[in-house]
Amino acid sequence: MSLRALYDVPAPAKLNLFLHVIGRRADGYHLLESVFVLIDWADSLHFECRADGALQRHDLGATLPTDDLCLRAARALQQAGQVTLGADISIAKSVPSGAGMGGGSSDAATVLLALNRLWNLNWPRARLLPVAASLGADVPFFVFGRNALVQGIGDQLSRIDVPEQTYAVVKPAASIATADIFASPLLKRDTPSSIIMGSLGSTALIGQATASGAFGKNDLQPAAEDRCVQVAQAARWLEQRFGNSRMTGSGSAVFARVGTGDKPLATWSADGADAIADALPPGWVGRLCRGLPCHPLVGWAD
Repeated sequence: MSLRALYDVPAPAKLNLFLHVIGRRADGYHLLESVFVLIDWADSLHFECRADGALQRHDLGATLPTDDLCLRAARALQQAGQVTLGADISIAKSVPSGAGMGGGSSDAATVLLALNRLWNLNWPRARLLPVAASLGADVPFFVFGRNALVQGIGDQLSRIDVPEQTYAVVKPAASIATADIFASPLLKRDTPSSIIMGSLGSTALIGQATASGAFGKNDLQPAAEDRCVQVAQAARWLEQRFGNSRMTGSGSAVFARVGTGDKPLATWSADGADAIADALPPGWVGRLCRGLPCHPLVGWAD
């Protein structure tokens, strides 16, 4: 019997534990090295199959753009699979937009994974990844489903094991355009590569070091702080409370490792998210997050 609906399907966010810009291609694309780690701050999506082939999105919270990445993902899979069915897609947003946490990309990946099941395509991950790549640089990571060392222009993914960690994540009210950061003269574009290509030992070492905060930086952070003072303010806010901070992605969200810095708050537990929210300036959002060993839907495309 075919599935007719899927409810409460998660779309987790990610953090960049470091992000280095190691060069630039002739076509202008920047070459990156980063470790992406999945966290339990997630959106929730619901899917209902339609027989008429139509694709409709329903916003259960904040209003999203008319033709967002989720609808584009559904169309791309529908066309690639020559599917005559459609879907109603309802989205309950929790991950803040404009944060550098991959919220929109994760939603799109969850659309691909869920509709792959709902439409009974049952494609393996290897067949879904090219569709994901056509949608944006971060979407393949969420379909990949594992914490990863990310290289190239975001298109090279290598599984990496990152020790379990709690993170305090804060998103100030302001957001930053990624294009503005990459156009900034403050952006360092020549960080030496730290990866020995093909070395499993090198990858394992980076996984350990990034989790402890002993490795790397975010090369985009100085440019982001120059463009948006709230990024610097959020970094200081976390530094004062946890003894460490780093911007994720192209911002404006900033995170800190909990319990590993100079000022650990070891007494904070899951309900500490409320303590973070209560202490934040107006318009800011934040919570404690756990790193995930893998995507909740990793078994949906083997």
